[in-house]
Amino acid sequence: MTGLSFRLEDITLRYGARAVLRDLTLDVAAGEILAVAGPSGCGKSTLLRALAGLLTVGEGRILADGVPVRGTSADRALMFQDDALLPWRTARRNVALPLAIRGVPRAQRAARADAWLARVGLAGLEGRLPRDLSGGQRQRVQLARTLAGRPRAVLMDEPFGALDAQTRAEMQRLLAEVWSASTTVVLVTHDVDEALLLGDRVAVLGGGGLADLVEVPRPRTNVDAPLRARVLAALGAPTLETT
Repeated sequence: MTGLSFRLEDITLRYGARAVLRDLTLDVAAGEILAVAGPSGCGKSTLLRALAGLLTVGEGRILADGVPVRGTSADRALMFQDDALLPWRTARRNVALPLAIRGVPRAQRAARADAWLARVGLAGLEGRLPRDLSGGQRQRVQLARTLAGRPRAVLMDEPFGALDAQTRAEMQRLLAEVWSASTTVVLVTHDVDEALLLGDRVAVLGGGGLADLVEVPRPRTNVDAPLRARVLAALGAPTLETT
């Protein structure tokens, strides 16, 4: 299995009556992590919804592996800031939900769910309900649930934005560890450092389009100061400002 590639061809996206993105052209390579940054209201989440097939493109088109996106698909999974776990289902059964929808036999669902929970550091907590888990643990369950279905693209909308700084750093490291090139990731974030730590490229949106597209070389253990200054400049922020 390989990650999905996306091509956005001169797309216009609207939020209500307002066009938040106009004539945007962008390629997302199969298996890359593309971080999307930009000020509030610039169209980041709207773009993610369009990639997921939840929003119709006003003009232009979005292609996934060369095929126009006209609706949702099991190959494209969304992960939100709110963990959106079902409160009456245990961690195991939450992770197993997309597998049940796909018709995976019960025993295989449980085994795969437990394997993913162990992979995100929650071995031994499989039987707990969401109310008995911390915020960081719930986000780990959501990440396990998202990846257990083996999507070819994961579309993440500020998934760690509600976490405290320490837990957020842990989740960033965890995503880097469990990600593989068989999955394409598009990560929306307000955090410039997060974008540069996780993204192979950073697409900065602003002014209704693409303000900058920044390549981020590997390996990445620390944020590159010149690249950080470039992203902040594209955002229109002072280079000494932290986010």
